[in-house]
Amino acid sequence: MDYSKLYDKTDVNSIVEYSKKLEGKTFADVILEKVGGSHEEIMLAYGNKARKGGLGNLLEEIYYGYKANSKQDADFEEAGVELKVTCYEIKQNGDLRAGERLVLTMISYDSLVERDFYKSHAWKKMSKIMLIYYWRNKLLNQNLLYKIGYTKLFTPPEEDLVIIRNDYLFIINKIEAGKAHELSEADTMYLGACTKGSTAEKSTVPQYYGNHTPAMKRAFCFKNSYMTYVLNHYVIGIETEEKIIKDANEIGEKPFGEILMERLNAYRGIKDCVLAEKYSINVTNKGYRALLAYAMLGVKGNRAEEFIKANIEVKTVRLNKYGRNPEHFRLHDFDFKELAAQEWEESDLYEQLEGTQFLLVVYQETDDSIVYAGSQLWHMNQEQIEIVHQGWEAVKKKLNEGVTLTVETKADGSVIVHNDLPKITDNPIFHIRPHQQQAYYRLKDEQEYGKGTISNGNQLPDGQYMPTHAYWLHSKFISDILDKRFIHLKSENE
Repeated sequence: MDYSKLYDKTDVNSIVEYSKKLEGKTFADVILEKVGGSHEEIMLAYGNKARKGGLGNLLEEIYYGYKANSKQDADFEEAGVELKVTCYEIKQNGDLRAGERLVLTMISYDSLVERDFYKSHAWKKMSKIMLIYYWRNKLLNQNLLYKIGYTKLFTPPEEDLVIIRNDYLFIINKIEAGKAHELSEADTMYLGACTKGSTAEKSTVPQYYGNHTPAMKRAFCFKNSYMTYVLNHYVIGIETEEKIIKDANEIGEKPFGEILMERLNAYRGIKDCVLAEKYSINVTNKGYRALLAYAMLGVKGNRAEEFIKANIEVKTVRLNKYGRNPEHFRLHDFDFKELAAQEWEESDLYEQLEGTQFLLVVYQETDDSIVYAGSQLWHMNQEQIEIVHQGWEAVKKKLNEGVTLTVETKADGSVIVHNDLPKITDNPIFHIRPHQQQAYYRLKDEQEYGKGTISNGNQLPDGQYMPTHAYWLHSKFISDILDKRFIHLKSENE
């Protein structure tokens, strides 16, 4: 086929208009139009393209008429346009979220790096992106039936580029310091350094800088959270959330996290009830201390544009008057059967720990009140992630071997159901346990226990049911990582 008659690959507008014709079509529709044949023939010939990037490669070759490649220049080199095919999902509440991060280009560790952002391969790959968003409908068992929902020529706006440039420089500085092996996607805001799939742990290369320590292969990427924002606000046009940084010039060369800390820690030592009165926040609201953090940053409500783009989760920590944290740190619930089938680097837990920054907002009890003690941005380092990984693998192993549930009847007639999943003492950082009060069990003999219903239960791989569990970090671990400068350590004898 002569694609030169369909669109002009040297002209940006021509590429955009040609791309818009994809909207509303499935990948099977595109193949039928360009290649011909029957639906059955299409599925037989192309339906086995399950490799990652397969749908993008398919469009490149069949719709745009060029061979997929890994070159550093833009796909449509004459027009400076990079083609990126990426997915979105529709949540139960109807909201749209990006289904994956957007990988831009590989990070090179084995040669000199480019410090000038605008001369970098990363900028070449993001300066003009032809985004093709398709709906990854998991109810369909054939990816050729996925429908293309949106197309958009995208360049990050200047307010985002201010932060992206700082992200790029942070990554480059770490590489030049010979610390590429310490990189984490959570180091930065919008532009991340992501690992490359389930074999990343085994795919290491010696670093050019420092003592040449081998480091996992990584790529520059736009984070999943940033791509979700791009989809909803820059592509679809949903109204944006309130900003923390009202003027992009305020950032300059200063890291966003530094600005956050300056604003938040100006309120250290003030009672939470005083802050609540100042910002008219109801203290009977269960999450009012998190709302206070947003208010101190000049945001009403519990959503800030920068936090959504950067995947920053606000977590409050309440210390007792001796400076200890008595509560474990909940990450998120999980499904037993999904965990049992996952590989670590493709798991939801790894994605959260590798790609999330936590804004820890710390309050501390005094003899007569609770005061705001300070805040810090924190994310788990690679050594800590590996410790969690070990605990996660132990849970997965037990789920696949089979969990033994035993029933104990107490003297008063009450029943306790025990399990042999790994315990809180089995890992120094991480454990799993329920967080809900209602419990439901159904054992192999079909006997049911607990006060809850099946909606409070979660099916194990062997068919039994237990209460839904969550991932947790130990309270002591959280205490240990907190910045001691804003914790009043008081002796129990005081």
